[in-house]
Amino acid sequence: MKFRSITVISQDVLSEGGRELASPCRRVAACGVLHNPHAGQPPLDDFTGLVELSVEAGKVLTSRALEALGTLKPRGYGKAVVVGTAGDLEHGASMIHVRIGIAMRQGAGGGPALIPGNAKVGGAGTPVDVVFGGLEDGWDYDAMDTMTVSVADAPRPDEVLLAVAFLGGTRPNARIKGASQEAVAEAVRKMRGG
Repeated sequence: MKFRSITVISQDVLSEGGRELASPCRRVAACGVLHNPHAGQPPLDDFTGLVELSVEAGKVLTSRALEALGTLKPRGYGKAVVVGTAGDLEHGASMIHVRIGIAMRQGAGGGPALIPGNAKVGGAGTPVDVVFGGLEDGWDYDAMDTMTVSVADAPRPDEVLLAVAFLGGTRPNARIKGASQEAVAEAVRKMRGG
């Protein structure tokens, strides 16, 4: 595995909506640019090589992102990919939806909750939204956030831009209260006539 480049984006949010933050919020994303060996090729049905590439890349990117998080404990995480225009959306999906989460969880010290992922096809500089979900609890509303990332010269048509991201602290000035998992399960049960 060989990166063409790695860009680490670190954003400290100090105030939001006219309010100073009561606690720190840092969003970090490590974005790696890799060659897509299947760009410009016939449709692919075996994604094993891309999955393995994403695991190895995920280890490096997770380490870089957590380093940028500093002393803050990761509360949320997310992943995203932009596939260059000679590639296929499924190339990116195979890289973020299958096993990269193992590397992210190992680096962060656990985290059983589903890791949100976003994939798209685009040219160099295409922005992608990384959606954060709670590391320990998918129903952690204060960890639900978004970070937009882009790299000016990536992806080229035969590349992928792979992003691994972590949220330190909580969403800026988080103060909403949502339904519990149990309340949602009960509502779904009622909607289904149970």
